[in-house]
Amino acid sequence: MTSISRLTALVLLAAITFATLSPVQMRPHLGEANMERALAYALFGLALAFGFRARLMHAMLFVCAAAGLLELLQAVDPGRHARLQDALVKAAAGVIGIALARIVFAVASRAVDRSAGPRI
Repeated sequence: MTSISRLTALVLLAAITFATLSPVQMRPHLGEANMERALAYALFGLALAFGFRARLMHAMLFVCAAAGLLELLQAVDPGRHARLQDALVKAAAGVIGIALARIVFAVASRAVDRSAGPRI
């Protein structure tokens, strides 16, 4: 499961990088731009959290750094614009994805504890 999650995170990072840095006409359009950003980064954060379960703080720092760096790299392309608001939406969505994974971990842990039966 960990290897699949790490591979998924890598593929999502590649897709996010392509969508962020490619010309606007090459970018996939699924809906409203902020919703696309939020969904992509939430899934990225979720995959990172499942892939690096013991390093959730590192995952949060990485998703925020990736959001900031990719947004900053848009300033190089004259057809794109780098905005702090977009970077904040992306980083927040990534952290929300990690938080959702943390909730899943807590619920799963409780379910395992209950299924173990009474302690003697």
